[in-house]
Amino acid sequence: MSEVAADGSAPAGGAADALLRLGDCSLDPYDRFGWTTRSSELYESRLLRIGSPVFHTGLFFVVAGHVIGLLIPESWTAAVGVSEATYHALALALGVVAGVLTFGGLVLLIRRRRTTGPVFLATTRNDKAMYVFLVTALGTGLATTLINAFGATHDYRTTGSPWLRSLFTFLPDTALMAEAPTEYHIHVTVALLLFALLPFTRLVHAFTAPVAYLFRPYLVYRSRDVARGAGTARPRRGWERTGS
Repeated sequence: MSEVAADGSAPAGGAADALLRLGDCSLDPYDRFGWTTRSSELYESRLLRIGSPVFHTGLFFVVAGHVIGLLIPESWTAAVGVSEATYHALALALGVVAGVLTFGGLVLLIRRRRTTGPVFLATTRNDKAMYVFLVTALGTGLATTLINAFGATHDYRTTGSPWLRSLFTFLPDTALMAEAPTEYHIHVTVALLLFALLPFTRLVHAFTAPVAYLFRPYLVYRSRDVARGAGTARPRRGWERTGS
């Protein structure tokens, strides 16, 4: 097994993974109603209708870019005819656009939460911590992308990518991550802390798919008998006869 690097990346990665798994598993049997976004749409919807789609659209492409760049080996993209130059050009262009969209949407959501009284009163300490880590993770990610584009170039697909994949085999190759520049270490550390915090915030809804909603029974509504007029009959206990 690989030795633990001085930056503690292996213990941090394992601890974040354990908290993410255990936190998600504990919510279902012990706090099922805590598995929610705690929606505040009833309090304010104008900024929410703008900020939420922008944030989630950008975040989708941010996650997709990380999956392609970190989990798919370099040899696989080369096998389908995507050269490294083409890959990095696309990653830079799409990554900056996705990052700006996500960051802009998040700023709108934070502004809404801070300036709308009822929404702010419904904000918990976990929400505030979540926003701090989200902003920091996005900020360090954008900074790392721009530094890598216009400063000292670092091929993270030969260091950070195989290191991340080694975590899934429980044999972390920390020597690879140790070769990465400092900005990568900061970004990865913040991301791991965000993953550890995720089960205890509203971000847990990212792991929810409304499959049961598609198969739930119909809701039955009974119409009011307007012929008698409202308030003309004394209400009775139980069901009333509805036909001859």
